[in-house]
Amino acid sequence: MKLQLNFANLATSARESITDWRWWSSMGQIVVGCFLVAVAFVVFINPYDLVPGGIYGLALVLHNIFPSVQVGTFGYMFDVPLILTALVLFGGTFGGRTIFASFLTPGIMNILDYLVYPSREAIEALDPTQLLFGQIDLSNHLMLAAIIGGCFSGVGVGIVIRNNAATGGTDITGMLLHKFAKMKFANGVLLSDAIIVLSGLLVIGFGLGIDGPGQGVMLSLYSGVCIFVNAKVLGYTIDGASRDKLLYIICENHSEEMRNYILNELDRGGTYLKAKGMYTGHDKEMIFLVVSRKEVRNVQQKIKEFDPKAFVVVTDAYDTFGQGFKPFPQEDGMPTE
Repeated sequence: MKLQLNFANLATSARESITDWRWWSSMGQIVVGCFLVAVAFVVFINPYDLVPGGIYGLALVLHNIFPSVQVGTFGYMFDVPLILTALVLFGGTFGGRTIFASFLTPGIMNILDYLVYPSREAIEALDPTQLLFGQIDLSNHLMLAAIIGGCFSGVGVGIVIRNNAATGGTDITGMLLHKFAKMKFANGVLLSDAIIVLSGLLVIGFGLGIDGPGQGVMLSLYSGVCIFVNAKVLGYTIDGASRDKLLYIICENHSEEMRNYILNELDRGGTYLKAKGMYTGHDKEMIFLVVSRKEVRNVQQKIKEFDPKAFVVVTDAYDTFGQGFKPFPQEDGMPTE
């Protein structure tokens, strides 16, 4: 019954959103994010047998066992049940966007395979010496491949997540852990990826289930680097490059000038907090103010101008919700971290 309701909500949401330019902008960003993820795997991860977790990391492990099946095709095989789970648990909007992103990403990967490799045999072998006619061969620079691949993947997935969707795979696993185990989204993805990396260590590192010897434990260590970079860049992309700053300001003089500056020039609101000096015993008014990071320096200069003897504490505001800042998250919306 719930699944039928979600499909109905999905259809209604699609009809209402298709005439909204914000919907088109959001879907365009999802396409860009999926493309970045595909580039990360096809160009910087798959050719070097790095296994940075995720459905596509697991798909790469299986590609080593069954080389005739493309990595993107294995991605389709795993994404379908996870997509259905997301559709049931997270509603029509999430399910619809995730279906779009999850089908788009492996499709782009398969197309890119044919664009960057000269032959079917090169695709099956994932031979980096034939990648773009040998122009991008990082076989002797695996650390660079791991870092670049992690950056591309983290940015791509982050863009998709910010637009209320997921590329499938461990994105959905991370969301399930966030919803039911109260685990941070990035940590949930990290845990899921770690399990897949262990499978890569067994198959690619130790050669379990494939012809010939494995390629060594070092590949799994480089995969760990890729996972770490991906998780950090993912969190950076979702949360934003700069967090808001929280200021506690105690001014002995010119408090009215400070008030006018905050309300009129800075166009912010603040709150007066009653305080009492521990040394003097005098009553004071402390200003509680939240500004963006780029506004902090200007506020500091103004405080110095109004009262050189003012006392100011600046600290990070991890999340700020309300007018002028981020909207309050929806109960069943995407996690923000």
